[in-house]
Amino acid sequence: MNTTGIDAIAFYVPQLYVSMDNLAEARGIPAEKLKRGLGLQKMAVPNIGEDAATFAANALLNLILQNNVNPNEIGRIYLGTESAVDGSKPTATYAVEIVEKELAKAYGTRCFKNCDILDMTFACIGAVDALHNSLDWVKQDASRKAVVIASDLSKYDINSTGEYTQGAGAVAVLVSHNPSILSINETWGVASKSEGDFFKPRRTYKKAELLKSVLKELKVDASKETIDTFIKSTTSEFWSDSNEVVEVFKEEPVFDGQFSNACYEDRITEALTHFNSQKKTDFVNNWNQFVFHLPYAYHGRRIIFDNWLNWIKSSEIYNFLINEVGKPEDSDAKTWQKSVYKSKLYSDFISQNIAAGELASSEIGNMYTASIFMSLLSYLSDSFNNAKDISGNIIGFIGYGSGSKSKVFEGTVQPNWASRLKDIKLFEYLENRTAIQVDTYEKIHTSKLVKPILDGSKIALSFVEKEDTNYGLRRYKVNE
Repeated sequence: MNTTGIDAIAFYVPQLYVSMDNLAEARGIPAEKLKRGLGLQKMAVPNIGEDAATFAANALLNLILQNNVNPNEIGRIYLGTESAVDGSKPTATYAVEIVEKELAKAYGTRCFKNCDILDMTFACIGAVDALHNSLDWVKQDASRKAVVIASDLSKYDINSTGEYTQGAGAVAVLVSHNPSILSINETWGVASKSEGDFFKPRRTYKKAELLKSVLKELKVDASKETIDTFIKSTTSEFWSDSNEVVEVFKEEPVFDGQFSNACYEDRITEALTHFNSQKKTDFVNNWNQFVFHLPYAYHGRRIIFDNWLNWIKSSEIYNFLINEVGKPEDSDAKTWQKSVYKSKLYSDFISQNIAAGELASSEIGNMYTASIFMSLLSYLSDSFNNAKDISGNIIGFIGYGSGSKSKVFEGTVQPNWASRLKDIKLFEYLENRTAIQVDTYEKIHTSKLVKPILDGSKIALSFVEKEDTNYGLRRYKVNE
């Protein structure tokens, strides 16, 4: 039987991290609240010169080198990201350009010349969209191969409620016929609704008001006449621009955590229902592993709880639950639900069907589009390291992107899956990263450092063009 799915997988995570112990101490909160409550251990921090393009390039290069993939056979490279480095030129083009130059000696110049390259953006589900789209394209011709990359930087304001969940990195997967790792079923559950739970708006400021506030702080004449005269006569590149407003882009989003959780739960419930309407599924018993988009490590186990409880109500499992925690009418609803969440029955479900996919997230943090793919890699790597035979296991994927949309799909682990894991060494890599202090992280976060920490990264930003015709164009380099 000819199937399509994931034939190979690779990743990149920055070498730097901050421990939750140190961050919690700096913020004056108990570390156990983050570690035991949210499953957070470390937070990946990008080095100076790293961004979504360099993450993607590293992951793509690793995918090709670790699996001996001929880049000339790849027909498309689709990147899911919400951390684009340009408002028009796809971030994927930057990543492909770097890798293409690095592979020139082995595969010739412009080995991606006939490759379709594209960015897809829908918050944290953009790379799942890229996978969905690429699977459809690959199915049309047995010779087709595609690469899907998920690459992002999760960045929140310092001292915000989201700060502890930050992370960064990329995962790349090779999509082909007769895949080695995972065949993906054709059924997809989808649910969409426009919401404002998390977004990155274009912030605008009136230039005259900005200048007025500066002059007032300096105790200088801030009259309209002074401001108009200055703007008309100055040679400053910033102030002489003819636009009356300044547009500011920030990586830090506007978000409502509780509302976003509600949107996440609503959309995945709708998508699961849609999936089930097309392919009748006993999720508790049919899916051996649940792989989620993880804003933080323990989010999946929390967000699926109500669905799990509804699923078991019509099964024998529910009787075991009642025997353990009592009937719902014996206490108020909130107390009973807390008891169920802490029950051995639900704890066993987490340990058997969810926990292995959380391990990497605990060490990295939120990777936005890459989180769900890293959850898959976490499960595969943990199974490989512990010599578990997961061939034939069905993995259920639950993706979510704010704004908001969910996609639900499933895949079957293939007999040859372990052959693609032997060179990845995910957890060994994560264990050997370099810890940095909180003050160093804060300087990186606020762009107060210009030189990279230690030796920097293999692929990094070299410079940004300043000439008129190329102004703002980013140039990258590979450090030997």
